[in-house]
Amino acid sequence: MPNTNKFIEGFKRFKTTYFGDDKKLYASMKEGQPAKILMIACCDSRVDPAILTDCDPGDLFTIRNVANLVPPCEEDQHHHGTSSAIEFAVKGLGVESIIVMGHANCGGIKALWESEDLNDSQFIHRWVSIAQEAKEWVKVKHASESNALKLKACEQRSVLVSLQNLMGFDFVRERVEVGSLKIHGWYFDLAAGELLCYNPDTDQFQVPQL
Repeated sequence: MPNTNKFIEGFKRFKTTYFGDDKKLYASMKEGQPAKILMIACCDSRVDPAILTDCDPGDLFTIRNVANLVPPCEEDQHHHGTSSAIEFAVKGLGVESIIVMGHANCGGIKALWESEDLNDSQFIHRWVSIAQEAKEWVKVKHASESNALKLKACEQRSVLVSLQNLMGFDFVRERVEVGSLKIHGWYFDLAAGELLCYNPDTDQFQVPQL
């Protein structure tokens, strides 16, 4: 059984840093969080967005789910955890940017790619079917490529499906149209250690130019 002592010791170091050596950061956030960036990332333990971007507490408002997906805007009586978090970030926190960050070797996208039956699992396959459009696109556009390249293309294309779904939320689209909110697609290639950003002008994921 995994030993949790590592994490208790980690919290002690965190406490020393933020509540011992320098209390200013958390003191400034007692009344609310200042995050102006919403990051939608995968649950995968290898792609923690705060670690990847070297953030301080309060920098990112983060949503993590299987395969970093944004569902379509559905106004029904079901439970919508991701959609409610997006609404809070945009309308409550007034975030100025939303980043959807996909990654290489994503188990959720692999499940989407390998299955044709939503009932293959109790929850996962129905959830990842949000990106079915990406799978169908890859089948046509990358038909002659290896399975590994198809999977990578599907991982990246699913990010664009999520950006498209974001624009289906009125409160997102309206802010994007007036310029008060920007949306971005990122892809972390964990094998190469590279972060790629979607460039709509070239329709490619590229190393960002700072």
